Amino acid sequence: MNLPQKFYDRMKKKPGDFPAFLRSYEDAPAEGVRVNTLKISAAQFRARFPELCGESVPWGPDGFYTPVQKVGGLPAYHAGLFYSQEPSAMCAAPLLNVQPGERVLDYCAAPGGKSVQLACALQGRGLLLSNEYDRSRAGILSGNLERMGVGNAIVHAGAISVALPAFFDKILVDAPCSGEGMFRKDPDAIAHWSEENVARCAARQAAILDLTAEMLRAGGRMVYSTCTFSDEENEGQIEAFLRRHPDYRCLSQRRLMPHEVRGEGHFAALLERIDGGGGSIRAENFGERPSSAAMAAFGAFSEEFFTRPFAGQIRALKTAEGEVLFSPPDAALPALGGVLRAGIELGRTDRKIFRPAHALAMWLKPQEVQRFVSLGEEESRRFLRGEVVESTLPDGWCVVGFEVFPLGIGKIVGGQVKNHYPKGLRLIR
Repeated sequence: MNLPQKFYDRMKKKPGDFPAFLRSYEDAPAEGVRVNTLKISAAQFRARFPELCGESVPWGPDGFYTPVQKVGGLPAYHAGLFYSQEPSAMCAAPLLNVQPGERVLDYCAAPGGKSVQLACALQGRGLLLSNEYDRSRAGILSGNLERMGVGNAIVHAGAISVALPAFFDKILVDAPCSGEGMFRKDPDAIAHWSEENVARCAARQAAILDLTAEMLRAGGRMVYSTCTFSDEENEGQIEAFLRRHPDYRCLSQRRLMPHEVRGEGHFAALLERIDGGGGSIRAENFGERPSSAAMAAFGAFSEEFFTRPFAGQIRALKTAEGEVLFSPPDAALPALGGVLRAGIELGRTDRKIFRPAHALAMWLKPQEVQRFVSLGEEESRRFLRGEVVESTLPDGWCVVGFEVFPLGIGKIVGGQVKNHYPKGLRLIR
């Protein structure tokens, strides 16, 4: 591999086995999958999909090395049973030891692998605020959380500009970095590397850490992570942060090196806020109260769709075409501009007819709906391509699934399931 000369010189000066580090670039990158425990346990996943599961990832609970490189066409992928994630990237989120019911911030969240890890730890309780500065990447993040059936997350695009002093119990900052640890996996990272870019990344990381530091409560914990090797972005960044923030202490730091572990380069530091003031926060619910017509339409849909009445709160975003109904997380926040997703999108109504959303199907379980159409592997692929499938169930809206795992919304008419799988997600024939 043709490494930048200045990077080569930097790494040669570091302690450690430099020849072994260079030889690691001759090895193929490791591939990994991490089980979505909101839908299936790791043991159940290994038993059902042994072809996807190699050895367990030592530092990544519910993660496996996998021999399969292309997973995007698998029904299990579209059902949100796993997330394709580089093994070393699984090391950061577990350090936070997130507990159900906590308020958690993932500040640099796209494409969403670490947010899903945090959501699995929350087990559907508490609040996950997944933030991504770049709006297009935030859209990818939102789609991944939807596929994985996460119902207690708010996806925000842009910088968080409102005051959230001491609001969160746990914070993850997987900071934008120079990407040195990904050279073996991503040739573009080599092309974009320079010492000037390392300095720019370090300055941006410091600004992000200063911003997020004020959002953590006293006694709360924050993980800072990168996929790079430079001291300026790793240990040096933490040292400088602690000098600026004496109310923090570092509990641990860890580097994963590609010649020492089966994975790419990664760094993670666990920080704790020893002391810190709070502040009053004016919390609000997102959206508006739905109109009586929209609630009537949703009520009529609910009676013939769910096995029991929908128990969550319901809010609305009103558009020229009607109202988008959604069920936000229980925890309230100050009003945030740039919210792309707040909890579960239930569907849309033109004030007369309610049409359920794909996100609703991905969040549900088979026993929660009156009509669940279970498909095998090949039938699932047909559905994912947008084709009509068959069912003997009564007419009406249904959830279509790969075995017992939801894939999307359909509508049964005369023994056929009309396909409502989103066109942008469909498999190419």
